[in-house]
Amino acid sequence: MEPGALLEQVRDKAGLTQEELARRAGTSRPTLSAYEHGRKSPTVATFARLLAEAGWELAAEPHLSFTEHVVRGKPIWVPDRLPRLDADSALARVALPVHLNWSAPDRVFNLAQRGDRARVYEVVLQEGRPADILTYVDGVLLAELWDDLVLPRAVRSAWSPVIAAAS
Repeated sequence: MEPGALLEQVRDKAGLTQEELARRAGTSRPTLSAYEHGRKSPTVATFARLLAEAGWELAAEPHLSFTEHVVRGKPIWVPDRLPRLDADSALARVALPVHLNWSAPDRVFNLAQRGDRARVYEVVLQEGRPADILTYVDGVLLAELWDDLVLPRAVRSAWSPVIAAAS
């Protein structure tokens, strides 16, 4: 996501107008507009200040990369470290996309319930693409469920080093 689009999204979520955020951050509305529309680029310090005045913070996180493993002719994707989700996403009610849950596409899973979360994790670890893993799997909750998941031996074997490294 481009910095300007992110800044505009954060400002909107904070319920602030350009004028309000600019005033709080000590800049002008035209300058803020230029940042949001990509006509100017703020420094990192300015970007952090604008985010802070909207109630957000700038953070750097290590990039998560995936390795493809072929299991019985099908790819499974394994990250180099366990992904993390915010609490709302980790415990959300979700309907998996058809490529993950073709037999019951309208079923809603409640990730706050251990049984539903286990089923979603079993499906996503076997069938999911990297974007699916990043959307539905929280590493801490996965590690907690790990011993109870029903997974093919090859899938468990591919994921085990990542689980072990997190323990």
